[in-house]
Amino acid sequence: MILVMDIGNTNIKAAVFSGDRLLNRWRCATDTAMTSDQYGIIMADLFRYYKLEMSAIEGIMISSVVPTINYTIEHMCRDYFGIDPKILQPGTKTGLNIRYENPRELGSDRIANAVAVSALYNGPSVFIDFGTATTYGVISAKNEFLGGAIGPGLRMMNAALATGTAKLPSIELVVPQHVIGKTTISNIQSGILYGYIGSVEKIVTGMKKELGAPDAQVIATGGMAHLVKSNSNVIDLINPDLTLTGLRLIYEKNQA
Repeated sequence: MILVMDIGNTNIKAAVFSGDRLLNRWRCATDTAMTSDQYGIIMADLFRYYKLEMSAIEGIMISSVVPTINYTIEHMCRDYFGIDPKILQPGTKTGLNIRYENPRELGSDRIANAVAVSALYNGPSVFIDFGTATTYGVISAKNEFLGGAIGPGLRMMNAALATGTAKLPSIELVVPQHVIGKTTISNIQSGILYGYIGSVEKIVTGMKKELGAPDAQVIATGGMAHLVKSNSNVIDLINPDLTLTGLRLIYEKNQA
């Protein structure tokens, strides 16, 4: 069995795989103030809850976009699993042709997503990760990673509007029935939600046009994927385990 961890700005997502079978997955908050022992206790409790043995873990693969927490998590892996984790970083074998001007600038979570999309769905494809930031990636018909786009996530947009204005409140992220809002809350919901969904549609349409592939498949992952899919026809399918699966595939390539 292997453990994979996707360390994001808001959450740490983790999963245990046995071969290509996902046994369990969970998430906890990303908190740079927590110690390796605190994260170790969380892991031990989760393994007990899911009736998994920490001693059965043979390898650990990590993607992180929060460098300041890496030492803590690596320390936890050594103390509680007895394993030096593999970190997805420049030089790690991915089996993917990355057509990026400077691949070292590319976030490890986006690389993991690209590897998973290439392996599971082939190109041409567009993938979207609805996380703290909204990241887009493009896989060509030759299964090359061509690049993509990065924008703010929905929660970030909501927080920015609430903190950057004197009188506008933070609102529940629910799509209103009407674009023309009759209250301040529905005005904000309309502006944020419909504006966000419209930007997703615009970016995906532009990517398909530049690819010359109007029928390119669009795969989504991340917390807001279902909200966007239920209010737009731009997304073809959702894979909540896209990043975790990509990390498993990368771990296997590096074992080989």
